[in-house]
Amino acid sequence: MSNFDPNEAITYIIKNSEAHAKAKANRVYLEQWRKTCKAKLMNECDLKTIADKEAYAYAHELYEEVLEGLREAVEQEEKLKFLLIAAQLRVEVYRTESANNRRQDNATR
Repeated sequence: MSNFDPNEAITYIIKNSEAHAKAKANRVYLEQWRKTCKAKLMNECDLKTIADKEAYAYAHELYEEVLEGLREAVEQEEKLKFLLIAAQLRVEVYRTESANNRRQDNATR
């Protein structure tokens, strides 16, 4: 780790924070759209009971497409989140190692 430049990790965080924000916004949007989609599908069918309308909406191809999009959005968001966390941890490890090295240098003087 002695050749590690913490500025690279910080630069990575800065460069990728926007992508993470967009991925999170996309996930939140799809979560809300899922509810809208379900409501629209329930309103479009001629079934009588709420349970039947709900079953219709959940089984509809459009609802399944929304769920697939949501799955992909969550996957992308989580991947970016953990890459950012890893970069933060690299900086923390560097800080700890630097402190340990300073302590060791002071002890040998």
